[in-house]
Amino acid sequence: MAGLFGSSSSTTQQNNTLGDLSKDVALNNPPEDSISDIAFSTQSQHLAVASWDKKVRIYEISPTGGSEGKAFFDHEAPVLSCHWSKDGTKVVGGGADKAARMIDLGSGQNVGTQVAAHDQPIRAVRFFENPQGGQEMLVTGSWDKTIKYWDLRQSQPVATVQCQERVYTLDVQGKLLVVGTADRYINVISLNVPDKFYKTIQSPLKWQTRVVSCFPDASGFAVGSIEGRCAIQYVEDKDSSSNFSFKCHRDPPQNNMTNVYAVNAISFHPQHGTFSTAGSDGTFHFWDGVAKHRLKGYPSVGGTISASAFNRDGTIFAYAVSYDWSKGYAANNPQYPNKVMMHPVNGDECKPRPTVKKR
Repeated sequence: MAGLFGSSSSTTQQNNTLGDLSKDVALNNPPEDSISDIAFSTQSQHLAVASWDKKVRIYEISPTGGSEGKAFFDHEAPVLSCHWSKDGTKVVGGGADKAARMIDLGSGQNVGTQVAAHDQPIRAVRFFENPQGGQEMLVTGSWDKTIKYWDLRQSQPVATVQCQERVYTLDVQGKLLVVGTADRYINVISLNVPDKFYKTIQSPLKWQTRVVSCFPDASGFAVGSIEGRCAIQYVEDKDSSSNFSFKCHRDPPQNNMTNVYAVNAISFHPQHGTFSTAGSDGTFHFWDGVAKHRLKGYPSVGGTISASAFNRDGTIFAYAVSYDWSKGYAANNPQYPNKVMMHPVNGDECKPRPTVKKR
């Protein structure tokens, strides 16, 4: 399936698929260190930004991409993940201080109250709605090889699930929880039975998993890896052609050599179900997974893209240009860009291609 994406056969086709960065707007007063995660509220135009400077910042974003800082809270070490509650009143961060901390914006208290703990850094945090009781809960995934579920009214986890390896990424949509670990394990969990793996697969990609992202309809998920590939996986195997992988974030081959880059972020458009990939090569692309087609590719933004997110109505695509540590400590320097950009989603940039009916 690799050839169906990306590569275009004509100059005209390439021009049609080349996106424009000229109207992208930079976030005011971004973090002072590498940006690890960004997340939009589903209720308002607010953006949370998690950073290696030990803070989670919350900004209000105008329809034109302008921004104003509204609140922040501190961790005791770099923050690796952030997420909004469904009602838009709370933001949680998970960090290298082995803690998840939360701010309640409704209460007006700008403090990060600790709401979860692990034995090792927390790599990923997500709010979700408990299918049994309907109340909002928290799931945390850690390098201590566990995921834990938290009722925010209690100090101890409701349940702990042992994984095969360190948790690198997780995502939730509806009753679907997908957990990606070291050694390329992907665990699929139904939140109806949250303490059991519904299904475990080895990643269809050959190298380390960087990100998993659930489809908006919770029927499957996308996986991104360090070798410039993305995979589309359905939870229930409908037929052999439903699941596929494709190449992205790679330089054109030269002298039988191809530079490949990590796929750091995959974000689904909230309305159209199309998705973005963003990577260490400093580019992002919009894709139609159903038609197996690239909708738009964008020029390099001048640094690696470490995180991305669509706002609630899909009119803004935010991406963080920040060192992602893909080349280790030595490649980081004070001149490296560190910013979050707001890209206005115009026209058909993210719209699926019309399907052609066969006679």
